[in-house]
Amino acid sequence: MDLRYPIGQYEPQAFSETQLQRWLADLQFLPDELEIAVQTLDEAQLNTPYREGGWTVKQLVHHVADSHINAYTRFKLGLTEDTPTIKTYEEKEWALLNDVQTVPINISLTLLHALHQRLVATLRSLPREAWDRTVFHSGAGKTVTLWYLLGSYAWHGKHHTAHVTALKERMGWN
Repeated sequence: MDLRYPIGQYEPQAFSETQLQRWLADLQFLPDELEIAVQTLDEAQLNTPYREGGWTVKQLVHHVADSHINAYTRFKLGLTEDTPTIKTYEEKEWALLNDVQTVPINISLTLLHALHQRLVATLRSLPREAWDRTVFHSGAGKTVTLWYLLGSYAWHGKHHTAHVTALKERMGWN
């Protein structure tokens, strides 16, 4: 298994109601699944990288919160503006900031619970045509639909949760 991509890389899917419900459920349940994945870990385990050269579990949890704050903003911009440019951020640099080092992960988990309630409530209410709205992703240099973003963030949460669960399994922490 490629430790960088324990569930494989994101693969865009054609729109379907079934896929929409799956991805919305992935976002709805991400905070619970990530919390369950880390709840038994002690401080030493939280400070263990999920792979050599990778982030620690603690950094991963804070990263998911940081990333999904950006997701929430990107969706809101995409729903209220015509093809807005969404800014990238230096996620590796964010992972080194003091809050990631000193703030307990339960703060980011609490943030994810609240954020995902709002995000999922917003996304569940969208009519079919809203998923075709676009944003310009400055980092990728391309225009993507909100449908693409939905799949990407649904994958992102599962991807990082799998980093934690795969590490626990390899280390015998289950």
